[in-house]
Amino acid sequence: MTRPNTLKETPSQTAGPYVHIGLTPNWCDIEGVYPKDLGRTMVDAETAGERIIVSGRIFDGSGVPLKDALIEIWQADANGLYNSPLEKRGEADPHFTGWGRQATDGTTGEYRFETIKPGRVPYRDGRLMAPHISFWIVARGINLGLHTRMYFADEDAANGECPVLSGIGSKARAATLIASRGEVDDAAIYTFDIHLQGDGETIFFDV
Repeated sequence: MTRPNTLKETPSQTAGPYVHIGLTPNWCDIEGVYPKDLGRTMVDAETAGERIIVSGRIFDGSGVPLKDALIEIWQADANGLYNSPLEKRGEADPHFTGWGRQATDGTTGEYRFETIKPGRVPYRDGRLMAPHISFWIVARGINLGLHTRMYFADEDAANGECPVLSGIGSKARAATLIASRGEVDDAAIYTFDIHLQGDGETIFFDV
């Protein structure tokens, strides 16, 4: 039997600062690739659900904000449905992308998404998870993208029932996934700071 041709795995490398050139060219002042960077806008005038802002910073182990990180988020719509061909439970809101991409600000290190509050979606055993947003983070010095989740501080009942949150043994560690709520210009803003190392290190998931 002839053995199939195989290739060796390419060694992993840090994402470097160049990830922004390929993924957010307009942010890098490279025009003409896309009219606007993909993932920049998640909602339109007809998107259903509570409009919210998700904002925060990513801190390294010494407490310094990263000013060159890239963040992608995925989430369900207001009814708990994903904008994905794999979604079999119903039709997701066609006016909501369910996915966003932003670079952290080069001066402050802040990121900011304008989105909607997601509905609850079932865990693999059918139990409902609390409303949450999935995060993926890359930056120079990070060889593999980091995955985490943001939950909402004003969803105490749902958070208490969530099989993912309840599976975290330490309440102090679970608290690193909870975003606080505030108000700005009559809109809800959730602050979610991510700590890569050190005190208060955010929980990351092996996805």
